[in-house]
Amino acid sequence: MKQPRASTVTTSAAAGASSFFDNLKLFMALSRTPHAMIDMATPALGALLWLGALPPLEVILVGLVTVFSGYTAVYALNDLVDCRADQDKVRAGGYQGDDDYLDGALVRHPLAQGALGFRAGMTWAVGWAALAMVGAWWLNPVCLAIFLGACLLEITYCRMWRVSPFRTVISGVVKTAGTVAAVFAVDPAPSAGYLLLIFLWLFCWEVGGQNIPADWTDLEEDRRFDARTIPVSLGTGRAMRLILLALGAAVVLSLVVFALSPLEPGIAYRFAVLAAGGWLLLYPAVELYRTRARPEVMALFNRASYYPIALFFIVLVRLLLK
Repeated sequence: MKQPRASTVTTSAAAGASSFFDNLKLFMALSRTPHAMIDMATPALGALLWLGALPPLEVILVGLVTVFSGYTAVYALNDLVDCRADQDKVRAGGYQGDDDYLDGALVRHPLAQGALGFRAGMTWAVGWAALAMVGAWWLNPVCLAIFLGACLLEITYCRMWRVSPFRTVISGVVKTAGTVAAVFAVDPAPSAGYLLLIFLWLFCWEVGGQNIPADWTDLEEDRRFDARTIPVSLGTGRAMRLILLALGAAVVLSLVVFALSPLEPGIAYRFAVLAAGGWLLLYPAVELYRTRARPEVMALFNRASYYPIALFFIVLVRLLLK
């Protein structure tokens, strides 16, 4: 019997591996994994600031899996709920020229682009959500309730695209939910006052550095489809003022949160926190105020995305040198 040639087998295996990674890339694009991986630092940051120390190893490991699963599921949920609206934008020629945009690092909105099937996307999201729920329950049943609430709010946020610009408030709550859950994962009875400070701090960062800039990036498409985002409904001038107000508040609140943390950061660490806020939040916001140009909007979004992970490394250094 004639055996297949080695070169044919090798080529077939290479093609299969290539197909696997191409499909995986599409699923990662659905969940905006490059962005989600950066966002994972936010719950870790909140937990470390709360404890002022590293949690037990089993909490760290389960927490990492749970946070990754949760962010992967919720980002995918956003695209699943928004699929029809995104398809309308694609047909109208939207989502072009986003190579410098963090959320466009892979394929932006692969469902709407027709690169990924809806059923496959749903299976992906449900699978990760199930894993996140198991991990959240193990950490603290309160974490599970927060995750389920965040999923419902994310659906509400997407449905409000043509309803109200105040959906931005919902986005701020959803983005902060992971950090609140992380605090409950390491302390079943946290202080409400300090937890509220952490919530307000990250809420301002999300609204000013993520949500409004993201909607501004899609301004022309949103105008065409009568969306009710802040840049469309209130105008770019008011949107800009809200960005500056929110990011200014985020920088001030960061100093308060760090000052009250049991981590007890010294003056050098507080200066590093202030410098990170100035460089990653305030500087690009001022540049946007000066130019009002779309590239500067994307630059603000991209830089602000790295703000939590920058502070996470500041905290980690403090812990290692404590």
